[in-house]
This record gives sequence, structure tokens and C-alpha cells, in this order.
Amino acid sequence: MYLYGASGHGKVVAEIAIENHIPIQGFVDKSETLEECLGIPVYRVMPLNAEKIFISIGNNKIRKKLSELYARSQFISLLHPKANISKTATIDNGTAIMAGATVNACSKIGFQCIINTNASVDHDCVIGDYVHISPNVAIAGNVEIGEGTHIGIGACVIQGVKIGKWCVIGAGSVIIKDIPDGAKVVGNPGKIISQNNIDI
Repeated sequence: MYLYGASGHGKVVAEIAIENHIPIQGFVDKSETLEECLGIPVYRVMPLNAEKIFISIGNNKIRKKLSELYARSQFISLLHPKANISKTATIDNGTAIMAGATVNACSKIGFQCIINTNASVDHDCVIGDYVHISPNVAIAGNVEIGEGTHIGIGACVIQGVKIGKWCVIGAGSVIIKDIPDGAKVVGNPGKIISQNNIDI
């Protein structure tokens, strides 16, 4: 397996692979100076013989672009053995679930998502593709989060809320009502401070 991205996020993802006894053949990173990461070689371009890859980049837009670029590749998911994942949850390919994270009953996690350290996704949630749920986020039951949205560290979302596509939820925000596509939200309770057209 090759990991695309040798930054801090890449290191965390690599350690999940190591914990799961998945051999890492190398990182791929555009850095001109980085020769190795965690003792693993770093290449400038993806080798032609790469069969399994994992995109280890935290930026949702970049992750989507690379997923489309390497659409013919076999993406795998990396689930930390110390994550708590319900047997009735479904997790799509390319997703990382970090140590201490919880995904509860009947939740659906999309393609190329990040469920970061100690984040909690409760029952019956639907998490869209390319979503990043940061460390210590608490998502209550029956929440829907649209494609590409980033939920900032320590944010809370009450039950039944729907958050649109490509939103940014600020660190520590408390979301108590639905959020439209493209919104940037901060505060307790969360307030929309800007809204962008979606063009991804």
C-alpha cells in the first residue's frame, strides 16, 4: 500500500496501518526535500505498480481531487483497532477512523472520510463523502452531514440536525439547527458568518 501525503495526518494514518499489520511500501508527497517519513521512503509520484493506495491528506477538497485522479486505484479504509465501531455501521472505502473514535449503531460513513481522534458519531447518522470530523467532536443521533463538510475540533451537533455540503463548522461550535450548503458557522449556539456557492 502507498500513502499519498506525508504530513502530520499521514503519520497518524501510517501508524493505523502499522497497528493493523498492513505493509506500507511508501509515501507519495510533492515535497522536494522529504526523503522519508517514519522510516518509510517518500516518492514524488505514484509508482505505476501501486495497487492499493490511501489518501492521507486532511484537506477535503484535495482529497476529492486526488480520489478522482486515481479513480481506477483500489482505495482501502484504515480503522484503528482502538476505535469503537458498531457491527451495524457501514464505512465506505478510503476512510480513516482514528484511535478512540466511536461510530455507533446503523450509522453510515461515506467515501474518503476522516473520523478523527476521540470523535463520536452516534446512532443512525449519515456522513457524506469527503467529510472530516475533527478530534473530540460529538455528533448526536440521526444527524446528516453533507459532502465535503469539515466539523472543527470539539464541536457538538444535537440530534436530528442536517448540515449541508461543503460547510465549515468552527472549533467548539454548538449546532442546534439545520445548516445550509456552503455555510461557515461559529459559536454557541452556532451562527452563520458567511456562505459560499458550492463549486467543487
